[in-house]
Amino acid sequence: MRKTLPQSGGAALPPGQDGLSVEPSQFVQLLAVDFAGIYSVYLAAKDERLKMTRLAMALLSAPFAATIALASAKVIQPGALTAWSGVPWYVFALTMAFGLLSVVPFLRMIEAVSAHMRAARAINNFRLLYVVRLNEQFKGLGWTPNLPVDARYPETYAPLAWPGVNVMALALVNGTYIAVGALGLSGSDPGAFLLVLVIGLLTLLHYLVYYVRANVSRRRRLPSNPYQFPNMET
Repeated sequence: MRKTLPQSGGAALPPGQDGLSVEPSQFVQLLAVDFAGIYSVYLAAKDERLKMTRLAMALLSAPFAATIALASAKVIQPGALTAWSGVPWYVFALTMAFGLLSVVPFLRMIEAVSAHMRAARAINNFRLLYVVRLNEQFKGLGWTPNLPVDARYPETYAPLAWPGVNVMALALVNGTYIAVGALGLSGSDPGAFLLVLVIGLLTLLHYLVYYVRANVSRRRRLPSNPYQFPNMET
């Protein structure tokens, strides 16, 4: 099992590091690098989530664009789209196909969240180095970096945070597209209860994938550590 050490506000560096010949001015440089690093991590996270959301929205809008084009070309009578039984099979096929394709940005969004959280945790552990050494200087200035020093924060699996809400909203839409497409291709005329049930089950499956993938960092294999440094990440 991985060895972890508890973190607290009064955490100290391991014995033997208090005598490091590093001046406070050099730790200020570390502070500047730290701020730049954490800012870059969050910018990259925001940018990647935005790109994946745009890709998902583009894929999910494709069946609507195709249906409008078919109706404009008189291939489909607009009136046929008002009843489930009147919708052509290839419209259901398009809906299901693009619902399945949108699983790709869904999975990529989960992986991006996990990667950025691990980077933020590493920076938190780095920050602990200079926060301990400059604790008295910060107190004298009446100032604090106001940034976390816990290498277990932030949590990768946070369903009520914006990344989690984004992922789960996409899961619901994906489930709806796949359910509508699959039921339509099966030739059945489902009632509201059956449709909602299938959508709920598919959304739950997406949620299960999110839960497992977001928590895989807790169980992933660590790289070789010949110097036996304690790993602070959970």
